Amino acid sequence: MPRQDINRSGEMEVFVQVVERGGFSAAARACRMTPSAVSKLVARLETRLGTRLVNRSTRKLLLTPEGQVFYERSVRILADIDEAEKSAASLDNPRGLIRINTSAAYGTHILAPVLSRFLEAHPGISVEIVQTDQVVDLLAERADIAIRAGPMASSSLVARKLGETALVIVASPDYLARHGEPRTAADMERHCRLGFGYVRALSDWDVPEGDAIVPVPAVGRVSASDGEALRHLAIGGTGLARLAAFTVREDIAAGRLVQVLDDPRTRVSEAFHAVYVGQGGHLPARIRVMLDFLSEHGRVS
Repeated sequence: MPRQDINRSGEMEVFVQVVERGGFSAAARACRMTPSAVSKLVARLETRLGTRLVNRSTRKLLLTPEGQVFYERSVRILADIDEAEKSAASLDNPRGLIRINTSAAYGTHILAPVLSRFLEAHPGISVEIVQTDQVVDLLAERADIAIRAGPMASSSLVARKLGETALVIVASPDYLARHGEPRTAADMERHCRLGFGYVRALSDWDVPEGDAIVPVPAVGRVSASDGEALRHLAIGGTGLARLAAFTVREDIAAGRLVQVLDDPRTRVSEAFHAVYVGQGGHLPARIRVMLDFLSEHGRVS
């Protein structure tokens, strides 16, 4: 039976400070302890767990694989404790920080225009937004919600679908004036195709070639890590880009971009989901109200 005098949450708090502040001295100042007390606490923790959590050197502190796991779990447990205390104090008034990891395209065109409405409705909640198009580990990145495009892989994550958007191939009028408008897969060989700088589920572009549909890889002299960068490159006349329709709708209407290769046989769409860690525990109220808000006001089409 575990000893009742062990303050496990207190140990976790100190250990998390050691990791996030990069050493015992900085953690000691944050926790109002002495560096030796912090060092002894971590040593006792390692002894009790029967494994080394950190590798110490004169210059820096590095987590072991076991230490990384313990750190990630500790962060989640401490957040749950904090949320439980806040929820108990005000069940009808969700409070706390929500960390959202989203693509630049969704953040710019969908989330940014409506976020103020959410903040007005929930004055006790603050939001931190990290923009990246790449799939991230929610636990490692300490993200509460991630907005992901494409098919959902089997995982321990729970997802709410936020709709689907067509993928369209676009270019600027200036680029088309200089290079001509592509009409077939063969035409694509002489065009610069702007692609993403990482592997995507829908990577090849389906292009008509007579009665056939030919997959054309999105390769060229320029690639980028997010859709907004590709959109601006396309507007600047760098090349062709295949992007979510909701991100270029206004550009097409304003004449900044022109849609090309619009063939009913090649039309594809991409789903968007809000994903979160929801297995085996209570979903904090702050996250639940954000998911409800996104399901109503954060949909793509």
